[in-house]
Amino acid sequence: MKKILFLLTFSYAINSNAQQFISTGQIEYEVKVNNHGAFGDDSWGRMFRDQIPKFSTYWYDLTFNKDKSLYKFNRQEDKGNRMAMMGGNETENIWYSDYASQTFTDQKDIFGETYVLHDSLMNIKWKLVPNETRDIAGFNCRKAQAIIFDSVYVFAFYTDEITVSGGPMGLHGLPGMILGVTIPRMYTSWIANKVQMLGVNTSIITAPEKGKKQKATDLMEKVKKATSDWGSYAQQMIWKLFL
Repeated sequence: MKKILFLLTFSYAINSNAQQFISTGQIEYEVKVNNHGAFGDDSWGRMFRDQIPKFSTYWYDLTFNKDKSLYKFNRQEDKGNRMAMMGGNETENIWYSDYASQTFTDQKDIFGETYVLHDSLMNIKWKLVPNETRDIAGFNCRKAQAIIFDSVYVFAFYTDEITVSGGPMGLHGLPGMILGVTIPRMYTSWIANKVQMLGVNTSIITAPEKGKKQKATDLMEKVKKATSDWGSYAQQMIWKLFL
């Protein structure tokens, strides 16, 4: 009986530790967008809102190892409805993050041109929110919040059971993996609905090379000037392109 109890205890300890130290895998995020909210209520937004559905749902995959990740489009709810982004086709965008060097290399489709953007990862000053937790994809997640782009609030839920300090797009910097995000001013939420830990092809985690090479901050300034008369939608587009 003592041997059986020891084996059960040992097995439980192994399983518990395995859950707490995940450093390789793939996460599927369900992304929900309120298109009408994003376009705004000014004359520019009203011009286009009637041409698109109010809500859209997309799925993205984040493949990660202990110090790098690759985030890219998987599929969408309605294949006939491409993302409502006049600045480019979001489904072609790729986010590659190197957490060890604190840099990123992203592929972005902007105004019909493909760019490869390389720069330092965004410096996000997170504030942990005590006593707020949520179960996401079977993981116990804690809440944190931050401000990006000077005034945009981000609310995130992360799990320290996945030890990689990453998340969807360029979000990173928490003591674990971000599995849930809400950005009210972008009218968008990201929620992990599946985490795969076995049989993941991590060889795809490589920096994109297709496109014109440019520094992200320089291209952002060019896009701001080109869309200065686009109303509130321009700001939404810039946040999505450079997050």
